[in-house]
Amino acid sequence: MRTTQRRRPELASFLRSRRARVTPADVGMPPGLRRRTPGLRREEVAQLSGVGVTWYTWLEQGRPINASAQVLDAVARTLRLDPPEREHLYRLAQVPFAPDPEGLTRSAGPEVQGIIDALDPLPAVVYNSRYDILATNPGYRDLFLIPEIVDIGVANALWTLFTVSEGACPLMHRERELPVMVATLRSSYGRHVGESAWERFIAALVAASPYFAELWESGEVVQPGPRVKTFRHQAMGELRMTSQSLSIDGMPECRIVVYTPEDEETREKAARLREHTENPAS
Repeated sequence: MRTTQRRRPELASFLRSRRARVTPADVGMPPGLRRRTPGLRREEVAQLSGVGVTWYTWLEQGRPINASAQVLDAVARTLRLDPPEREHLYRLAQVPFAPDPEGLTRSAGPEVQGIIDALDPLPAVVYNSRYDILATNPGYRDLFLIPEIVDIGVANALWTLFTVSEGACPLMHRERELPVMVATLRSSYGRHVGESAWERFIAALVAASPYFAELWESGEVVQPGPRVKTFRHQAMGELRMTSQSLSIDGMPECRIVVYTPEDEETREKAARLREHTENPAS
């Protein structure tokens, strides 16, 4: 009860501040005469959002009224809220937050690329929650991007691991590792059920890989976490690496995954791997 009571004045203050920054010109309305209110009036927000003036007034006053996701989205569009502001509105109104459809990040900016490049020769990659590959550094490409994987032409780690031939797959112990990755995917899928991009991806991978279809049907769910994984490399043999995920501010549902040598033998092989990549004839 105390938390709810604290949220209401926060919601009222937030809506007033967002309303004050949107001008009539921003939404295609004439400025009118004797306008004392900075930004839009309450009745203008209500009209543009398709809701009743009384209802919106009560919402902005922090009264205990029910708000649906559809109505909050309409208000968010009128007030020109960006994604973090939209999520904040949902939290304050105590409505379950639903990300925008197709809202997954599809690329990493130069700052994030610079971070993972600085980690080289440690392999590092940026994934979103669907395992789309957003950025890689040379160490990651040394370890993963063998010719057969490049030929697949899909920048998604799950798609690669389930469609590459087992003999060419750089990840060993697939029967242990792939179920964990699928369970991690399902934990993210819960936030995107019904979104067309996610549903198309799942359906396509089910069709492409009977093993993925079997694992997906199992319904297992886990969260991302550190793991020791074993990789095979044509020149270096087996490498045991610990994977660690790091979240990225400003990139929801994205993470940097860094692989560090698990033992001294792997550390030495990783150093030779870079030399081999730069001088394959040596």
